[in-house]
Amino acid sequence: MTRAKNKPFDTYRIENHVGQKIRERRTMLGLTQQQLADLIGVTYQQAHKYERGINRVSAGRLYEISQALGVEISFFYEGLHDTQGTVSERQRMCLDLARNFTNIKNEKHQDALSMLCRVLSEQSLADPETA
Repeated sequence: MTRAKNKPFDTYRIENHVGQKIRERRTMLGLTQQQLADLIGVTYQQAHKYERGINRVSAGRLYEISQALGVEISFFYEGLHDTQGTVSERQRMCLDLARNFTNIKNEKHQDALSMLCRVLSEQSLADPETA
């Protein structure tokens, strides 16, 4: 009886989690919602609703999304049982960095940014006090 009371919350949480994972992977690949929608044959609005957990993603559609995003279906369920359940500010920053990096068309600028990150990382590892 207790399980039935918690079921809607659990289902809602799972749908939101799957949607967040779809958005995370799409962002990491540098795709827009429209591009994802075109890849899976739905409207931009439908892709948006999937990512927000507003509409449920059917098993067949989740398979199509996994193929379009180049991941196994299990990817969308990774971290589901974590107590945190939300994307941290640091994770959001990393996703934003990845999306912005893929939007840089100039290869020299990408190389320079990559080198800057590498140097700063090495500096932090060598002397954590000054980082």
